[in-house]
Amino acid sequence: MNNTIDHIDTRHGTANQYSFSHGNCLPYTGVPFGMNYFAPQTTDQKGSWWFHPEDHTFQGYRLTHQPSPWMGDFAHVLFTPVGENFSELSLFHTQSSYRPNEALFLPYQLTITQLRYNITSTLCPTRYGGMLDIQYDADNQPGFLITLDGYLTHEQLNDHEINVSFSNYSDCEDKTLTFYVALHFENAITELSMVQNEAQTFLWIKFADIDTQTIHFGTSFISQEQAVINLEREKPATLSEIKRTSKQAWQTYFDRLEVEHTDLEHTKTFYHTLYRTFLFPQTFYEYDEYDQTIHYDTFNQEIKPGVLYTNNGFWDTYKTVFPFFSLVAREVYEEMLEGFLNSYRETGFLPKWLSPDERGMMPGTLIDAVIADAAMKEIRPDLLPELFEGMKKGASVQSECENYGRRGTLDYLQFGYVPNDYHESVNHTLDYAYSDFCISQVARILEDEEATARYQNQAKNYRHLFDQKTGFMRSKDREGQFRADFSSIRWGKDYAEGSAWQSSFAVYQDFQGLIDLYGGADAFSEKLVALCNQAPRFDVAGYNFEIHEMTEMAAIEFGQVAISNQPSFHLPYLFAFAGKPEMAQPMIKHLMTQCFNSTINGYPGDEDNGSMSGWYLFSSLGFYPVTPGSNEFIIGMPLVKKARLHLSNGETLTLTATPNEVQQVFIDQITLNGQVHQATFFTYEQLMQGGTIDYKLGIVPHPRNYTTQQLPFSLSK
Repeated sequence: MNNTIDHIDTRHGTANQYSFSHGNCLPYTGVPFGMNYFAPQTTDQKGSWWFHPEDHTFQGYRLTHQPSPWMGDFAHVLFTPVGENFSELSLFHTQSSYRPNEALFLPYQLTITQLRYNITSTLCPTRYGGMLDIQYDADNQPGFLITLDGYLTHEQLNDHEINVSFSNYSDCEDKTLTFYVALHFENAITELSMVQNEAQTFLWIKFADIDTQTIHFGTSFISQEQAVINLEREKPATLSEIKRTSKQAWQTYFDRLEVEHTDLEHTKTFYHTLYRTFLFPQTFYEYDEYDQTIHYDTFNQEIKPGVLYTNNGFWDTYKTVFPFFSLVAREVYEEMLEGFLNSYRETGFLPKWLSPDERGMMPGTLIDAVIADAAMKEIRPDLLPELFEGMKKGASVQSECENYGRRGTLDYLQFGYVPNDYHESVNHTLDYAYSDFCISQVARILEDEEATARYQNQAKNYRHLFDQKTGFMRSKDREGQFRADFSSIRWGKDYAEGSAWQSSFAVYQDFQGLIDLYGGADAFSEKLVALCNQAPRFDVAGYNFEIHEMTEMAAIEFGQVAISNQPSFHLPYLFAFAGKPEMAQPMIKHLMTQCFNSTINGYPGDEDNGSMSGWYLFSSLGFYPVTPGSNEFIIGMPLVKKARLHLSNGETLTLTATPNEVQQVFIDQITLNGQVHQATFFTYEQLMQGGTIDYKLGIVPHPRNYTTQQLPFSLSK
């Protein structure tokens, strides 16, 4: 089983034939969950879309904190080796051509040759800095540029050391959020000047006639002194030592999953998605001179003790990323919960979309699902009482700033739904009902009977929006009337990044209740068949233009199963709740093989913070966490031929799926530790005990009659 990090080209998945690349598909080089990432910048003319794998221009190594182009970058800066004296300084005048196919893009190393200057450089990162090794052409003037758009100050300490601080941000509670960099140059600096034009500020550093230059750098969000501390800890290391340490940091995670596929390309895709899943959330804390964790609290603009994390949208990641961590990276899940609790302590509300602090993007407060899933799995029970208070506050207190907490909180409590004078009101309502279920799960663990009953009752609020006539969730006004001008394929307005088709099945906590509203399993299955077997049509009226998610859905022939975006991730697995999992098995396999490819198409759409990568990882293994907070993983259709999962508790789970050729698109039988497994799901406890799961695959379906106990969890069971 080949699980080495060396074959991962970080460009894979960056571009696809369906749409623009998404933010997380940048070719990040760093360490897992690092504070900084690095990527080549190929253009400054396209805003947040500053890298494309087919560009042949190189403007510099960008130190980036961009989780997505929709969020933008903060505290970003450009490092560029140069080999000329310039009459004019601008990125246009200093950029060089390079050959992407000859460059090295690895999670722990970037190596690029600038053809204009005949300079080859290698950047290897650490969590709080890194090292840049530069091989100059002896016939050119060796130099180095530090470039940014924003406010910059610098101080040259001596011939070998420079301190830099600057401020540029996409949005932040602290409008002057400052990033600090301390640099040490092995060979002496002979000249330093700062030049500004209308767009950028340049720090131009020149050296004597040298063939090589080695630059160590440390960074900090705390202070310039902290940046120096971070630099001093790393300065003694050589390039090979930093490379080895960073590589091992990745290999530690790669070693936790060993997989084989019938097609080697699927194995490459699997490990590429594994790499993406371990990029976010990012560290936003550091170690002071006494090795104690500290972080910058941007809300109160103070330095605080403890850990903090950033660059995570819970609307995206609760579905896949955190359930995946619960299996193989429990230790980071535990620390992240502590970081999210610190966000609550400092702002008064649990976070929704951090970059670097609360951005208030997307519906719902779906960190509730992350907390409930952890609680059910006994992850950080010591934090649970305070997290529970945060969950209840988010569900009951209307924040003065709409970035925090639920939108329309008081109206939701009054009507049992969010009225449609709120944008995306259907998704708000459905997400709040699911969050209410999550709160009830935590209340039950904490033996709060009153809260358990209240929030379980509110978890059924989705029923207020179900239209029996159309079979969709529809928005209502304050008088309880459905919006009159309904179209099932209209995106936006009442729905978030989708139409009624993608949004109406977001009843994760009570699919049996939803099935009952449809009139039974057969009627529910027919609705799912209609979802899958129609053309991927859409109406732009809700947005008045075609958004990229529409383009991505239309590019593939999978009906309204818009696997390109998070609201659709669970749709293929819903047949299991109706007792007909075999109806979804070919579709799940085709989605994996046709929509994901590490060398050609990349991702089918939004790879947000590892969420789509997590969908692929779970689906490849043959099970998927439809309802975080239930401790169940719905069985789908494995793509792996064999897999070994080294679980966080020290156990090993071995999966086999045979035969697994193109024609095997159904599961004929499953055995768990040698016993025939009849249920349509695995429990967390079953997976974590290790052992073996053997999928016997076939070319024709094997329908079964399932008992209630063999169907997945639902409030109405």
